[in-house]
Amino acid sequence: MECFFKGILIGLMFGVPIGAVGAMTVQRTLDRGFGAGLLTGLGSSAADCLYACVGVFGLTFISDFLLKYRTIITIIGGAFVLTMGISQLVKKPAENAPQKSADGAKMFLSSFAVGITNPAAILTFLFAFTYFGIAEISGALNGILLVMGVFIGTYIWWGALSGVVCIIKRKSGNRGLPYMNKVFGVILIIFSAVIFVKGYAK
Repeated sequence: MECFFKGILIGLMFGVPIGAVGAMTVQRTLDRGFGAGLLTGLGSSAADCLYACVGVFGLTFISDFLLKYRTIITIIGGAFVLTMGISQLVKKPAENAPQKSADGAKMFLSSFAVGITNPAAILTFLFAFTYFGIAEISGALNGILLVMGVFIGTYIWWGALSGVVCIIKRKSGNRGLPYMNKVFGVILIIFSAVIFVKGYAK
């Protein structure tokens, strides 16, 4: 079980930094509620889980491919984030109104796409595993427990973030929500610029 708890800690460390997915989670929680935030976070956790699998089980043929083409993959991710940011800016206020029948699959897949187009996460996971003394996993069970821990750790963070945003929304009401959506559109565009810079800097 030690691997499991270390995985949770690593997952929390991965989740806490606020990036594009963090902005998406906050915006969707404000716009569509707690469930939308959880679905968005779930997509990111699934992507982190896949990268953790690559690191834990030594799937070098996957990691070599992703790292070889990570500049292209990263730029694709940046373009995707840019598209989402622009879509928030061009939406009319009426279109930004909360939707009860939100497309859950779309929310999951969009955050998954942002997470999976960050191949450098493999290197970060490998560094974290080495730092916590679990660079070499003995046995498939320990590897599975570690990956499960990473998934749960990241998802704890997304759940906590969505919960805090819901509390803030409940206290402040829906006033200014359409303008907040545009603010998050600008934030996503800024994140996309950062992703492009990182991609070209490799």
